[in-house]
Amino acid sequence: MVVDLPDPAATLHWGATLAKILPAGAILLLQGDLGSGKTTLVQGLAQGLGITAPVTSPTFALIQEYPEGRIPLYHLDLYRLNTEEVRQLHPEYYWQEAAPGIVAIEWPERLPAWPANYLHLYWQSLAAGRRLTLTAQGTSAQEWLQQLPRRRGGEN
Repeated sequence: MVVDLPDPAATLHWGATLAKILPAGAILLLQGDLGSGKTTLVQGLAQGLGITAPVTSPTFALIQEYPEGRIPLYHLDLYRLNTEEVRQLHPEYYWQEAAPGIVAIEWPERLPAWPANYLHLYWQSLAAGRRLTLTAQGTSAQEWLQQLPRRRGGEN
């Protein structure tokens, strides 16, 4: 699925749309250049989940947990780490042991191994805005993808 996001407001809206359909246990792998909209999408997820705490990039904190929404949101940013440092962080805790929530991982290419079931969101720059390509890995992720609106563009 491909979605064109002309501005940050459309990215926030798309994140809120995802929050409406994603169940606890969903994993999002967010890949794209710096400033492409990954954290903005997570902010939209948080809004859609009813999280009122400010959502910022966890680049230096590495992991932010937001337990107060409809379901918990776990936001990981692996930008500053290499694969071995990520391994020592044990990110799989968030999809294997933590209270089930939505796990959003920025810079997933640094993971030593990707989970078996996830939505991969890949950002590309356009002359005006960004293009978001969503692909699903695993049966549950295929179901989530099927529930998303089929229109191109930032609106539903």
